[in-house]
Amino acid sequence: MFKRILLAWLGSGLLLAGMARAEVGPDYSMVLLTENFPPYNMAINGKNFAQEDNIDGIAVDIVREMYKRAGINYSLTLRFPWDRIYKLALEKPDYGVFVTARLPDREASFKWVGPIGPDDWVLLARSDSSITLKSLDEAKRYKVGAYKGDAIADYLTQHGFEPVVALRDQENAGKLQQGDIDLWASGDPAGRYLAKQAGVSGLKTVLRFNSDQLYLALNKETPDEVVQKLQAALDKMRAEGFVDDVIKSYL
Repeated sequence: MFKRILLAWLGSGLLLAGMARAEVGPDYSMVLLTENFPPYNMAINGKNFAQEDNIDGIAVDIVREMYKRAGINYSLTLRFPWDRIYKLALEKPDYGVFVTARLPDREASFKWVGPIGPDDWVLLARSDSSITLKSLDEAKRYKVGAYKGDAIADYLTQHGFEPVVALRDQENAGKLQQGDIDLWASGDPAGRYLAKQAGVSGLKTVLRFNSDQLYLALNKETPDEVVQKLQAALDKMRAEGFVDDVIKSYL
């Protein structure tokens, strides 16, 4: 009796192992979701929905190459709002979302691949500006521009600032160039990219007041083999200089 139970248990174990291997076989595929977040992820037409080759950006180029090297199939969709695609990746097996910060309260909710790139908060000034700062508080004596509704603008308000807000972050590049504001609070590399798009160059960073890294977040049920292959591919790409070259190409 015990022998029959043991054989049945071993048989079911082998079956499950076979199923696990099938999960990461040649037909295995993932669903990747992203949002408009220049210069990391962008719809080429500027709209809030795009698929496959109609999406580009720093993270998109890196993720595409990463999946290609790892030999893993995927589909890619950009859509809005962020809360919706984040929830899908959280709940659906074989789904992933990028780019997102790897925060402590999110750590156990996903399997992570990265970092893909930085997301720092900075104060930018014109190239001819004489402003120097040792702390964020010192910036309160200046007119600081920010993007209305953005986390950076909210953070400044919470810390005693009265930022001059714009409806589009890109507008702050022109305001800075024209002298309407002294400093521009933005993300890095987002600020540099938006300035370039607005035809503004030569801005300098006078203070970096927050630093984070952005990742690809994969549903917890994603096979470990997939996560390991993707991380190994990304590590090799970074060692080869591929990641830095992609970032530079957009900035």
